Amino acid sequence: MTNGLENRTRWILFIAAISGVLTVGLGAFAAHGLKHHLSPYLLDVFKTGVQYQAWHTLALLGCGILTRFLSSKAVSYAALFFAIGIICFSGSLYALALTGIKWFGPITPMGGVCFIIGWVMLAIATWRSA
Repeated sequence: MTNGLENRTRWILFIAAISGVLTVGLGAFAAHGLKHHLSPYLLDVFKTGVQYQAWHTLALLGCGILTRFLSSKAVSYAALFFAIGIICFSGSLYALALTGIKWFGPITPMGGVCFIIGWVMLAIATWRSA
């Protein structure tokens, strides 16, 4: 494996690990620290952010592992879009739930689009590898 590919793999796996830590911490924060401070609706909004972050953290982890087996740059792009999606989608839901500011709402669909692009890029990478 080339040094550039090793660095890319390392960064993807590092970001997945950090996102995993944050997912567990934010989930615990929601379950124990927010349930008495947020309305049930806003608590559900926060939990949705945690849920999508958890799923896409696993996707990031998969991308990091796949970079060792597939030479396609599409895997790296998938990881990038998953990471941006986590920030935009989950981050905007966290901000909306904690602040109640509706302005964060329109950012959420941009994160969803990033998730979709990430999955498409992953499909392209696996298709090309066959």
